[in-house]
Amino acid sequence: MKNSSSVDVSFTELIKSLMQTDPAAAAACIKEYLEKKNNTPLNIAITGESGAGKSTFINYFREMTNNDEGAAPTGCTETTFESSPYPHPKYPNVVLWDLPGIGTTTFPADEYLKKMGFEKFDFFIIISDTRFRENDVKLAKAIQKMEKKFYFVRSKIDSDLQNEKRGKNNFNEEETLKKIREYCIQGLQKEGFESPQVFLISNFDLHLYDFPLLHETLDRELPEHKRRALLMAMPNINLEVINKKKESLQSLIKYYAAASAAGAAVPVPGLSIAVDSALIVQAVTTFVVSFGLDVKSLDKLADGTGVAATDLIKEILSPLAAVEITPTLILNFLGQLGSVVGLMAGEEVSRFIPVFGTFIAMGLSFAVTYKSLNHILDKLAEDAQRVFKRALGLNSSV
Repeated sequence: MKNSSSVDVSFTELIKSLMQTDPAAAAACIKEYLEKKNNTPLNIAITGESGAGKSTFINYFREMTNNDEGAAPTGCTETTFESSPYPHPKYPNVVLWDLPGIGTTTFPADEYLKKMGFEKFDFFIIISDTRFRENDVKLAKAIQKMEKKFYFVRSKIDSDLQNEKRGKNNFNEEETLKKIREYCIQGLQKEGFESPQVFLISNFDLHLYDFPLLHETLDRELPEHKRRALLMAMPNINLEVINKKKESLQSLIKYYAAASAAGAAVPVPGLSIAVDSALIVQAVTTFVVSFGLDVKSLDKLADGTGVAATDLIKEILSPLAAVEITPTLILNFLGQLGSVVGLMAGEEVSRFIPVFGTFIAMGLSFAVTYKSLNHILDKLAEDAQRVFKRALGLNSSV
């Protein structure tokens, strides 16, 4: 089976060939490719006993609170008796499935998985708020037997730490976390798991404790084409995630630029600029949403951290964040970039050059879009880092 990088190389060669013979077909191929990249399905199964915090985990991963419209219902009793899908509000291709705790059903573990449709899930997260019990173990072994990935998550760590700290003068958070982790691991080892890995998390503060480690593990173990789907849907839990998002988005810029070059092959003055601005609008909108710099995401972040949205917006320097992205806004922005203005002017003039004019225009159009999007991406990534630091009360040296 070909890996993703070899497929990308083959696709790039195909586009180069089509650009010389059929630019319209090249543009259509690029559009299909970008849509496929941006819509890779990822199905995550969340299971565990009632009250373990499954629904809260689902909601906060989706950057929602338990009270938001469309949130997974929460409660101390089992609220789920069938698998319930919860698509990510910004990335509907990423779906978290709330599965009933196996202890609430009459099915053995393997039959339970078949009934839940285990084939469609990319991996399972088994959540417990204490130790992992008999039903969790049975389920994990059945998942293992069916050759699917699963991860043990110990939730409500924040509550445990608060309870442990109460009334103690010599409280040590690191030691307490170590004790909780070892307790869970030893219990799983007794059940036959040789080297179980347990991730300690707080559903309300995903940037703390082991959630970043869980993401690193998933990023390492998922197939390459699934990693991007997970990354884009991942909340900005640390600066590394923001940087990884930037790298992933940057890898697509050449395709937006190639689509722009294909549009420049049409010998109509002014049309290429319109095509370029439309493509840049599409790309920049993707950048802004991915970094959480749209107004809705900033409001959510403000609600979750207690930092006023106006204070978060003050950290944003780019004129393309926290606003509606339109062709007019893009053209005004590009008009302030001297080097890009020169390329755009050269592209229009080149159309009047006999024979080679179209190819020159295509090259210049590629350069305009490529250079513009890289510049914009750099600035938006810097904004996302500043907003993240401000939201968590970090200074610039952290």
